[in-house]
Amino acid sequence: MRYSLCNHWEFTEQWSDAFCRGEPVDCRPVRLPHTCRELPLHYADPSDYEMVCGYRRTLTVPDAPRVFLRFDGAAHQAEIYLNGQSAGQHQGGYTGFTIEITDLVRRGEENLLAVRLDTREDPSLPPFGFVIDYLTYGGLYREVWLETSPQSRVSELFVYTPTLTEAAVQLTVEAPEQAAALRVRLCSSAGETLVCRQLPPAESAECRLTLPDAAPWDTEHPNLYRCIAELLDAEGQVLHSRETTFGFRTAVFRADGFYLNGKKTFLRGLNRHQSYPYIGYAAPESLQRQDARILKNELHCNAVRTSHYPQSQYFLDECDRLGLLVFTELPGWQHIGDAAWKDRACAMLQEMLLQNRNHPSIILWGVRINESVDDDEFYTRTNKIAHALDPSRATSGVRYLEKSHLLEDVYAYNDFSHNGPNAGAKRKKDVTPDLSKALLISECNGHMYPTKPCDDAPHRQEHALRHARVLDAAYADGEHAGCFGWCMFDYATHKDFGSGDRICYHGVLDSFRNPKLAASVYASQGGEEPVLTVSSTMDIGDYPAGQIGTVYVFTNAERVDLYKNDMFVTTLHKSGWTSLPHPPLAVDDTIGVLLETQEHFDKAKADTLRDCLLAAGRYGLAGLPLRYKLKLAWCMVRYKLSFADGVALYGKYVGNWGGAATRWRFDAKNGDTVVKSVTLCPSHRLHLEVTPSATVLQEGDTYDMAGVRVRILDENGSPAVYAQLPLTFAVTGAAVLVGPAAATAEGGMGGAYLRTVGQTGTAALTVSAPQCAPVTVEFTVTKKECAVWN
Repeated sequence: MRYSLCNHWEFTEQWSDAFCRGEPVDCRPVRLPHTCRELPLHYADPSDYEMVCGYRRTLTVPDAPRVFLRFDGAAHQAEIYLNGQSAGQHQGGYTGFTIEITDLVRRGEENLLAVRLDTREDPSLPPFGFVIDYLTYGGLYREVWLETSPQSRVSELFVYTPTLTEAAVQLTVEAPEQAAALRVRLCSSAGETLVCRQLPPAESAECRLTLPDAAPWDTEHPNLYRCIAELLDAEGQVLHSRETTFGFRTAVFRADGFYLNGKKTFLRGLNRHQSYPYIGYAAPESLQRQDARILKNELHCNAVRTSHYPQSQYFLDECDRLGLLVFTELPGWQHIGDAAWKDRACAMLQEMLLQNRNHPSIILWGVRINESVDDDEFYTRTNKIAHALDPSRATSGVRYLEKSHLLEDVYAYNDFSHNGPNAGAKRKKDVTPDLSKALLISECNGHMYPTKPCDDAPHRQEHALRHARVLDAAYADGEHAGCFGWCMFDYATHKDFGSGDRICYHGVLDSFRNPKLAASVYASQGGEEPVLTVSSTMDIGDYPAGQIGTVYVFTNAERVDLYKNDMFVTTLHKSGWTSLPHPPLAVDDTIGVLLETQEHFDKAKADTLRDCLLAAGRYGLAGLPLRYKLKLAWCMVRYKLSFADGVALYGKYVGNWGGAATRWRFDAKNGDTVVKSVTLCPSHRLHLEVTPSATVLQEGDTYDMAGVRVRILDENGSPAVYAQLPLTFAVTGAAVLVGPAAATAEGGMGGAYLRTVGQTGTAALTVSAPQCAPVTVEFTVTKKECAVWN
C-alpha cells in the first residue's frame, strides 16, 4: 500500500539538531513539491537556493510488517531521520530513492520524520564539478510516499516487449518462501485480465506472455496495458502485488535511422529542462503533464530529450499516454570527476534505469555525461549497467566531439555547425567514426542564436529559419535518426552563461511557455488543428529603408493565398526546401498578379515590370543592380512609360511611404476551404489573451497549480511584440498567486501561476494591462478522491 506524505510539513532554511528533535524553531508550514526558496524571473542568484535546510512532519504508521519511505526527488543530498535516528541518506537530486524504516518506527504512536537537505552545488557528485549551464535549485521538489508491505513482497517488476505480441516479464521477490505462488497477469488499461501465468515463487523470476491481438503502442496510437504481479498464499489470496503500465512496441536504431514497430520514424523533438519561473523544479503533477501536452499537441513534436537528467514520473507518464518518444540520460554536464564521483554517477544511472525502464515512451538511454570527453573505462562501465538492466533499449551519449570513441549504440551529436548561410547539418561521415550505427542530432541552434520575444522581426525570423534549416537538412540526408532542437523554453542559468539577466533565451517558447516565432516551425510540421503564422507584421518601419525583404509563413495547410487590401496577389511557394513535411513558404512577391488585374497590363509587360519593382524593393532604387536598371530602362522605352509612371508604380506597389496603410491577408487553404486566416495591418487596439493550463484544479494528496500564459494581441489577433506593458495579477478565492503581483510583458508576453490552498470552492484571477480591458478567469477547486492516507 502507498500513502502520500506531501502535506503537513514544516520547513526551515537553517537545519539544526533542535529542528530534528521536533523542538520549536523558526520554520513555516509547507506542502510538497516544495522549492527551498522562490527566485525572481530575472537576475536570479544561485546562492539564494544553496543552503542546508530541513523538512519535518509527524506520521503514524499503519500496521504492516514492513515500512518504507519513498522520495521521488530531493535536491541534492538528503539524510533522513526518524525519531532522531538516522534512517539513511541519498546523494543526487534527480533520481528517487527508497529507505526502509521498519525497525525505526514506533507502532501505534506518532513518529517524527525529519530530512536534512543540502541543496548546495557540491563538486563531489554529479552533475556538479564545472559551472553548469542551468540552475539546479533545491528542495523536496517531488513527492514523498509511505509504502507498506508484508515480509514477502515483489520488489521489482520489469516488462519489455521483444515483439509486438510478446511481453517479457522480469521479477524480483523478497522472502519468496512465505508465498505459495507467483501470478503474473497482463490486463487491459481498464483492468480486464487478458492473459495469466502462475509460477513458483523465487527470488528472481522471468516469464514470457503472448497476446496475439495486442494493439501496438506508437506515436499516433499510444495503446497501454497493465502488468500485475501477485504473490499468493496457499489459499490463493493475494499477499502482495505490484503493477506497472507498459506498451507493446519495438524501438530499434539502425544505420539509416530509427524504427518504431518496424516503421522508419524521424525523431522530431526539443530538449526540455524541468524548471519553471519562480518555483524552480517544484511543479506538481498537473504542470508536469502540461509540458508533455504542449510538446505533443501544440508543438507537434514526436520526441523529447530530458536534458540533462531524469525527470518527473508524471511527465513520463504523460509521454506514455500521448505517444511522445523520450531520450533520457543520467545527470551531468561536461564534467567527469574522480573515482568516487564516477561511482555516484553509476549509482544514479542504475536508479534511473530501475525507476524508468517500464515507460514505453523511453526509447534511448543516455549513458554518457552530457558533452564530456571520452573516458573509455567509465563509459564501458555505464553501457554495461544499461544493457544488463535493460536489454531492450539502445544506449547513447551526447557529445560535442566529432569522431569520438563510440561505445554506445547511437552517436548523439550536438550539431551547432549551422550559422545562417551554411549547411543545416554536418554529414554523417564527418561526425561519427562508425557509419553502421545511427546518428542523432541531440542539440542544435540554442546559444548559436539566442532570441528574446522582444527582438526585432528580422532576428525572430532568422531564429525560426535556423530551426527549419537544421530540421530540413536532417530530414533530407536520410542519415539522421532525428533532431532535438535546443530547446523547448527559456531557462535560468549561472552567471557564466545566458544573457546579462542570467536567462538563456534559447527556447522556442518563453519561460512561461508562450510561443516565439520559432515554435511555429515545429507546430507546422503536424497536427490536425490548422497552423498559420507569418514571420513579420509587414510594418515597413521595422526594416532599414522600409525594405521588408522576404517574409516567411509557417503552416501545415496545403497552400496559402496572399491578398493585398482584399485583392488576390499570389499563392505562396516552397522554394529552397527539400524534405520538411511542411516547409516555410516564402513571401518574396507582394505584387503577384496585381499589375494584370489592377493595371490591366498584359502578362509579358506585367512580368517584366514586376521583376524590376521587386528588385527595387529588395535593393532600393539607389542600389538597384545594373541588370535591373537596364531591364527597367528597356521596359520604359518598350511600353512608353515616363519616369513619373515608374515612380507612381513604385510608390503604389513597393515603397508606400506616406500612402494609406496596407492590409495584408493570408488565407491557409485545404483544397478551396479556408482553414485559417491571418490579417496584418497597423494596429492600435490591444487586448489580453489569457490561457490557463486548467480551470478545474484538484485538492488532494497535495496542492494543485495552474500555469497561466498571457499575450497582448492586436485587434486582428496578432502578437503585439512591442507592447512591453506592465501586467498585474490579482487572485481571490481558494487559490493564491505564485510570483509577483506585477510584471512586465516581454515581447507582449508573460505569465503567472496559481496554487490551491487546501480549500475547495472557486477562485478568480484578474489580469490587467494598460490599453487593454482586464480579463478574469474563473477556476473551480474540487476535492480529489485519493486512495491514500495522509
